[in-house]
Amino acid sequence: MFQLRSFKNSDPPAIAEVWNRQPPQRGLVQPVTSALLEQMVFSKQTFDPEGMIVASRNDRIVGFAHGAFGPTEDGADIDYSMGATQMLMTLPTSRTPELVSDLLGACEEYLRSRGAKVLYGGGMRPLDGFYLGLYGGSELSGVLDSDRLTTEAFESNGYEVACRAMVMHHELSRYRPAVSREQRLLKRETQFQQNFSPTVDNWWDANRLADAERQVFRLTPRCTYETLARVEFWDIEPLATRWGIRTAGLRDLYVAPDERRRKLASYLLGEAFKTLRKRGVALLEAHVMADNEPALNLYRGLDFTQVDRGVVFRKPGG
Repeated sequence: MFQLRSFKNSDPPAIAEVWNRQPPQRGLVQPVTSALLEQMVFSKQTFDPEGMIVASRNDRIVGFAHGAFGPTEDGADIDYSMGATQMLMTLPTSRTPELVSDLLGACEEYLRSRGAKVLYGGGMRPLDGFYLGLYGGSELSGVLDSDRLTTEAFESNGYEVACRAMVMHHELSRYRPAVSREQRLLKRETQFQQNFSPTVDNWWDANRLADAERQVFRLTPRCTYETLARVEFWDIEPLATRWGIRTAGLRDLYVAPDERRRKLASYLLGEAFKTLRKRGVALLEAHVMADNEPALNLYRGLDFTQVDRGVVFRKPGG
């Protein structure tokens, strides 16, 4: 038999052991230490010990599930109306359908007790307050296809697919800048702005991105500071170290609505790629919603290839 309880301050070493006993997969940092989990999960202001459900047998931790929430619209507080089970792991030798189901059920009960009306499986923005850099890649895109155990856990407990995202890679050594009339015109008309120490927008992002090294690139008209296009990259650490290659995660690509037929995105990304390559970055990763055909076509045109897929699950009826 096993017992379920909430997190205690003495748990991190045993939780790290459970984490390190998971099957190796592309999108999971291994090994982790209790100090790393403390830095990137347990010490965050948004961490609630009641939401970390721990299963123990004979006083040994054999599994855990972590439920958490997203931010209010202004990022100033936590929004409890939606919640997600963001992580679920067990020791391979202790994994049973009953253990998985009970961990997930306890996590759901916690989320509902705080006010959640909609329950998800897997983290995805805005339900992405934990595990950036430890799981997934440049974004949290639910549960990776390569993570079969967690996928099976949600599927076997009645969760349905809510959305999918493609995980795409590009090797910068293969990048060749586009040469066209449009690109030359944009170079004359715009300025390429670089910011290697951008500020965060709100309290939520300060918690979520506290450990990330970020860079922001913008295009502005030569005569004003109006943002025509913007993109952010970050270092995907410590996951990139596990891959053994310096990697930048591409996120938050934005083009002003009135400017979207001028190929600003391609030009901005091209200039950013050249800058990152000069700074030693060798690999780029982007996550793209599977139904966002324009974005998929943009990245494919820049020689990105799919390496994995993420799935966000949803509990029917909340």
